[in-house]
Amino acid sequence: MANIGTRLHTYLNGRLVGKDADGRCYYESKHATRIGGGVTRHERWVIYSKGEDPSAVPAEWWGWLHHMLDSPIPQEERQPWQLPHQPNMTGTPEAYRPQGSLYETGNHPPATGEYESWSPKK
Repeated sequence: MANIGTRLHTYLNGRLVGKDADGRCYYESKHATRIGGGVTRHERWVIYSKGEDPSAVPAEWWGWLHHMLDSPIPQEERQPWQLPHQPNMTGTPEAYRPQGSLYETGNHPPATGEYESWSPKK
C-alpha cells in the first residue's frame, strides 16, 4: 500500500493507465517533465495492492514502467514460456533445499569417494 504522500501525488498528478491481474495500478504523470538534453517524458509509477514486491511486476508492464515501451504489452501476447511470478522463498521453510543440504535432513550423506582434493604442486 502506498503512503498518504504517494496517494496525494497520484491523485493530483497521475493518470491511471491500467491494472494488472494482481490488482497493481499503473500511473503516468499528466504533464511531461524535462529529463535533459531537450528530452521530455511522463513520469511512470505503480501502486501495489498487497505488499511491496517490485520483482512481482509482470513483464507486460515492466517495459512500460522503464520507458522501453510506449504502451504495456497486452496479456494475450504473453508467450507460453513466460511463467507467472513466484516470490523468492529464501529464508523460509519453503526454500529450495538440494539433496545433501544440512537444512534438508540435518546431516550430510556419506562421502562416495568420487571427490579428489586438489593440492598445489610444490
